[in-house]
Amino acid sequence: QVQLVESGGGLVQPGGSLRLSCAASGSIFSINDMGWYRQAPGKERELVARITSDLITNYAGSLKGRFTISRDNAKNMVYQQMNNLKPEDTARYYCNADIRTSWMRPRDVYWGQGTQVTVSS
Repeated sequence: QVQLVESGGGLVQPGGSLRLSCAASGSIFSINDMGWYRQAPGKERELVARITSDLITNYAGSLKGRFTISRDNAKNMVYQQMNNLKPEDTARYYCNADIRTSWMRPRDVYWGQGTQVTVSS
């Protein structure tokens, strides 16, 4: 089966940085869009950033400039560099990808289990 596994979360001081990684593995024919979402307690899950297979990106408006999404198509990985972190960035961050497992099948949406990011002094 296809799996998405996030890593890189943790506790960081305000103003600090983290780099999240997400590895896609399993039976993968191709990966289209990949993205990062986050969900804080009491809030809806929201888009953080998204990147297409040809490296077109989009971000939540308030995050552009602090967060940078990137991907390595050869390694089936997507990354998110997060700089100048703020307490309001505290959330569980989820990796998302649109993946085809075969040329005979349409792409499906996959989610990782998430990685916790806590920004606190």
